[in-house]
Amino acid sequence: MPSDIFGLPLHPLIVHATAVLVPLAALLVIGVVVSPRLRAWAGPLPVGLSLVALILTPLSTASGENLEKQVGESSLVEKHAELGDQLLPLTIALFVFSAAYWWLDRRRTAEPEAGGTADRMRTVTVVVGVLALLAAVGTGVQVARIGHSGAKAAWSDAGSATG
Repeated sequence: MPSDIFGLPLHPLIVHATAVLVPLAALLVIGVVVSPRLRAWAGPLPVGLSLVALILTPLSTASGENLEKQVGESSLVEKHAELGDQLLPLTIALFVFSAAYWWLDRRRTAEPEAGGTADRMRTVTVVVGVLALLAAVGTGVQVARIGHSGAKAAWSDAGSATG
């Protein structure tokens, strides 16, 4: 992966897309799980956005590793990299649970089943919905933690510059 594009470091460019789209995917997943109206409107959009979030995550970490080689290691950069590495399992979970929830909900509403089967299907859908909510909240919190640590790493010495 190249480390820059037109002389600009690639990491901040990719990370800004990640910092917008990952929380947006998480919020949309939360919205469709808790709101039938939003669920009907959104369709597979949360799944697609979660897939984009999943794709952006390793691109962000790879470009960050390239940038880390250029700027050198520090405790702040190391902490930021450590937090960034923890995002991939969360975005995987967000994608998997949002896709499973969408599929289960469509199946449950498209094929009304009788008796115990309908109850089991509803229960499974609710459980997967709760897991999707947990993945969404965890993903959102982790993105905030990563962003905060990245800002601290990038701007930690900005106030110490003399005019």
